[in-house]
Amino acid sequence: MDWIFGPFADPATARALAACIALAFGGAPIGVFLVLRRTSLIGDALSHAILPGVAIAFVFAGFSVLWMTIGGLAAGLAVAILSAAASRVTTLREDASLAAFFIISLALGTLLVATFGTDDELLHILFGKVLEMPDAALMTVAGVATATMAVLALIYRPLVLECFDPGFLRSAGLTGALVHFAFLSLVVLSLVSGFQALGTLMAVGLMMLPAIAARFWSDSAGGQIGVAVGLTIAAGFLGLVVAHHAGTPPETTIVLTAGVFYLVSLAVGPRGGIAGRIVRLRHLEA
Repeated sequence: MDWIFGPFADPATARALAACIALAFGGAPIGVFLVLRRTSLIGDALSHAILPGVAIAFVFAGFSVLWMTIGGLAAGLAVAILSAAASRVTTLREDASLAAFFIISLALGTLLVATFGTDDELLHILFGKVLEMPDAALMTVAGVATATMAVLALIYRPLVLECFDPGFLRSAGLTGALVHFAFLSLVVLSLVSGFQALGTLMAVGLMMLPAIAARFWSDSAGGQIGVAVGLTIAAGFLGLVVAHHAGTPPETTIVLTAGVFYLVSLAVGPRGGIAGRIVRLRHLEA
């Protein structure tokens, strides 16, 4: 028991677990809807897109939680809007436009931090330092999670409808556009809050891996959200325990733990997992 719960006697580790719990309730539902909408890679693209805003805020204000949050949010929304606009006025598909913008954003943000900061500060922004989170960053993560759950409660039905019949919501005109923009804003906001703990590169891992794994355990959107939240909390808890005893970086250990959950779900998940499909095929052969 002490091996499992002992690490959380350290206030820094306890604060890191609180951040993971907040990210579970704020980010996991967003990840589930990205999977259901077949736009999982948008989360990865936008996680890179926030980097220039974070870097500019860092250059002028240092490691200010407020300004880095504002900068990341502004950059992420700008890339989302520009990529959507480019796909509408040209023949380029939105995924290709988003890929181009996020590559430019990643390179620009990395250049800014590397030029005006140190290697340690660059690693901090890219990969995070969850054990060194200030109270202001933790409150930001918790506040974003609260706001995300509130907005999702308001737009839940249109989002579910869009996942299974996107043409119908698109035909609703302004309502469909507002729901789509609100959801993209939530994606960016969740990634910005996740950056506070896990950095711009690792934040998307904790958002998407449990959400993808949840697909193998439930067929309903609500069920997948519940599973994804539980897996995210478990990944944060076990990842911090393993990192404490093994001396590994907690940010990457947490994401790798979520990756293990995904591989287990892929292998034995009852909703389309490998084991279930093998058993079903043998039953049909008989």
